[in-house]
Amino acid sequence: MIGYGAVLVALAGLLMSLPHFISEPYRYDHASPGGISLTSKDPRWVGAWWLGFLISAGAVALAAVPYFFFPKEMPKEKHELRFWRKVLTVSDSPVSRGEDSPSEQSLQEPLEKQDGLVQIAPDLTVIQFIKVFPRVLLRTLRHPIFLLVVLSQVCMSSMVAGMATFLPKFLERQFSVTASYANLLIGGLTIPSAIIGIVVGGMLVKRLHLGPMRCGALCLLGALFCLLLSLPLFFMGCPTHQIAGITHEPGNLPGLEQFPACRGNCSCPLDDFNPICDPSTHVEYLTPCQAGCTSRVVQEALDKSQVFYANCSCVVGGGPVPAGSCDSACSHLVLPFMFLVSLGAALASLTHTPSFMLILRGVKKEDKTLAVGIQFMLLRVLAWMPSPVIHGSAIDTTCVYWAQSCGRRAVCRYYDHDLLRNRFVGLQFFFKTGSLACFALILAILRQQDKEERTQVTVSIPGLQQQQPLVSGPEKKPEEFRA
Repeated sequence: MIGYGAVLVALAGLLMSLPHFISEPYRYDHASPGGISLTSKDPRWVGAWWLGFLISAGAVALAAVPYFFFPKEMPKEKHELRFWRKVLTVSDSPVSRGEDSPSEQSLQEPLEKQDGLVQIAPDLTVIQFIKVFPRVLLRTLRHPIFLLVVLSQVCMSSMVAGMATFLPKFLERQFSVTASYANLLIGGLTIPSAIIGIVVGGMLVKRLHLGPMRCGALCLLGALFCLLLSLPLFFMGCPTHQIAGITHEPGNLPGLEQFPACRGNCSCPLDDFNPICDPSTHVEYLTPCQAGCTSRVVQEALDKSQVFYANCSCVVGGGPVPAGSCDSACSHLVLPFMFLVSLGAALASLTHTPSFMLILRGVKKEDKTLAVGIQFMLLRVLAWMPSPVIHGSAIDTTCVYWAQSCGRRAVCRYYDHDLLRNRFVGLQFFFKTGSLACFALILAILRQQDKEERTQVTVSIPGLQQQQPLVSGPEKKPEEFRA
């Protein structure tokens, strides 16, 4: 089944790249008579977006091949299944129950009433499973540790879903870096850091033999330090570009007072977008027409060509000015920003294995399989589906200029960088705070349960310490909890 699932994932990757081959070629705005020469820094640059899906689909298809050589049943699990079936058959016999005749009620009762039968009875019918599911679901959702762990994972998954969807775009807009460089930073720093965090969390649980209290404390510390690392991100960013006619009034732009009629004779289309930058004032114009440019010059080089516009009546000195958006003065902050994001991702991933162990060791043995299924179902429904929509809606509210297509709002050309940073990082901070609060409640509940258990042991077995030296035989180390 795992092999078939991997093949389906590979087919899904092929389908995601299919629109590139069946859709019409991308058409750019013809905002100048000489045409448009795009580079990877241009916001209209598309690139081979479909190539990554093809490579990933091929890798998944190759990884699925070894799964088809596995046996249908593992030998150890097969023998264990036969043993438990014999045990259940003996325990369900009339002799073991002390009855003279077989009871018809035992044949009609759901199989979940037997301890562990849901796990070891693969021949559970659909009708029996439907009868079992509501009862087990309600019992699982009423478990406080399970519910709080799932809620904390929902908060963490919401943070990850929003970051995975919009972090490349955020880096492009905030620090004026190319899409390829932004994705390279994410793939080279953030994802390996998350992998290391998961591995380190699992090693700490195994090596230190962490019990429920220590697992909860480890999750709490990881979430706390991840939250603290988010605070500097609010102050690491670039200011909004000066856009002629958008972020400043035309009368306030440097040099425009010298040219009162710089665009008086120009009838510039409002829906065109071919930005140019005035390097002397760092003012960006939507099109060469809006800058009053009348000529276009192309400088050929060995590896690429550079486009300049001259005779610009709205530019001090008349130009020439280069095509493309203005470079950011604080692009160097992208590396410290990504370092903090990656370190926070490692600390957040540190909680993955301990929180998962809290679920497996907290619920009943016969409910573990269904609890894991409920956990992933809630993560998909409550985190991975709504989180990109929430982040996208928040980012759209920071737009200062929308492009129009057929009289309707199409794509955002410019954002308010300060507002974009505060809302994007603020959403991340909100979800991290929710996860931290859930882990704090989990630790408080575990401490209360541990205190109650110690009180019950003290009351039920008085004088235990005085009797212990009289007991012969090897000492048995009590387990903190049973897996």
